[in-house]
Amino acid sequence: MRPRNAVIAAVQTGPHTLELHEFGRPSVPDDGALLRVEACGLCGTDVAQFDGDHARMGLAGLPCIPGHEPVGLIEEIGPSAAVRWNVAAGDRVAIEPHLSCGVCDACLDGQRNACAVGEHRDVNYGFIGTDVGCGLWGGYSQYMLLDPRTVMHKVSKRLSPATASMFNPIGAGIRWACRAPSTKIGDTVVVLGSGQRGLACVIALRVAGAGMVIVTDLARCSSKLDLALELGADHVVVADEEDVVERVTELTGGRLADVVIDVTAGATKPVTDAIEIVKRGGTIILAGAKEGKAIPGFVSDKVVLKSIRMQGVFAVDSASFREAIRLIESNTGVFARMHSRSYPLADAAQAIQRLSGADGEPPAIHVAIEPWASV
Repeated sequence: MRPRNAVIAAVQTGPHTLELHEFGRPSVPDDGALLRVEACGLCGTDVAQFDGDHARMGLAGLPCIPGHEPVGLIEEIGPSAAVRWNVAAGDRVAIEPHLSCGVCDACLDGQRNACAVGEHRDVNYGFIGTDVGCGLWGGYSQYMLLDPRTVMHKVSKRLSPATASMFNPIGAGIRWACRAPSTKIGDTVVVLGSGQRGLACVIALRVAGAGMVIVTDLARCSSKLDLALELGADHVVVADEEDVVERVTELTGGRLADVVIDVTAGATKPVTDAIEIVKRGGTIILAGAKEGKAIPGFVSDKVVLKSIRMQGVFAVDSASFREAIRLIESNTGVFARMHSRSYPLADAAQAIQRLSGADGEPPAIHVAIEPWASV
């Protein structure tokens, strides 16, 4: 018989290996809280983590409980934490993944995602080893212990858990497509990639008043391109059937794009395409990691001669998380269409494979783990 206070979690013990383990329910310190995880969204980082790509990503050692996009209910909270976070038991909250130091220049400027210690994944939920403290530091678990450094945001209980768990990708769309490039009303924007964050960019751009939005992806992602059109994209380009540069040039009447956002994972050609399709003085946002690969055909002189602003972005800032949650709460139906499926803890590996398309089917848009579905 399972102990009354046992907590079930999916633990990654090696590449492509997730096992259900039991943990003891931890005591809650004065400055911390216990989160009952309702849902945890998945993204490409979960896929890389599952594949064992720890060396390149600088991930903490295994075993650990993955999951860095959790939303849930405050189960128990210490008195000091309740005052500091302004939340109470029963409140629904979304948890930011980064446990920043709070004292470096970036943190003091409000850019917690650029914290001086942020590149070390042992200060990010979902990447902390189970040998640290109680071990419950990831969203693939029924409960998570919340560190005093946690930043959280209240979320309406009207949303389904799966929809609420989209706060992270939607926050990325807001920051990458609008805030980072300072997109203006009427701008022409090309989004390279139609995954969950590419589609989030489309939604954010429409709210921001972009003029023309063009989305590209491969033919195997045709259903995502169709959804991009439903969500407000003006045109889509099938990158392995059409010449992206020629098509964007044609669609824009030769004016090219004010902003180009690359959210593709692994592919390097979108970077060189971006340089060709952005206008003189335009902005390129690089958000898709390339697995450490060099960019063939990259000519820096083109960046200079076209006066291109090229900026890399990593993760999401607190302001974008707040805007994402308010946006999701105001138009639940739009975001519900992006969610593909939820999985119980026992099927966490299947959920990751569904997101990546490793199961032989076209990649899903958004999937989530719902830890209590397996109980």
